[in-house]
Amino acid sequence: QVQLVESGGGLVQPGGSLRLSCAASASIFSFAVMTWHRQAPGKQRELVATITSGGSTNYEDSVKGRFAISRDNAKNTVYLQMNSLKPEDTAVYYCNFHISPRLDYWGQGTQVTVSS
Repeated sequence: QVQLVESGGGLVQPGGSLRLSCAASASIFSFAVMTWHRQAPGKQRELVATITSGGSTNYEDSVKGRFAISRDNAKNTVYLQMNSLKPEDTAVYYCNFHISPRLDYWGQGTQVTVSS
């Protein structure tokens, strides 16, 4: 069982920044594809950013150029740096750890609210 603990969410004004963290309790962290997802009220959960075990990244179109995903394998942690935040970025953000269908885990979520 892999535990994922997210932190860093909160209330921020439009144009502001936040950095989310997701710490995994797994020595096999470096082998995992790590992703960040978000779910806004009344909407489906959507994939926001991906980082592979090799460090390749990919982003959902609406966050390209504003968000950056990174990982620190020594700390078993993945980050999501979010800049130029917009009200439409308001959602609960979840991290996911994936190696295989049997090794697939979700964090508890952290709320991000962008509002003036």
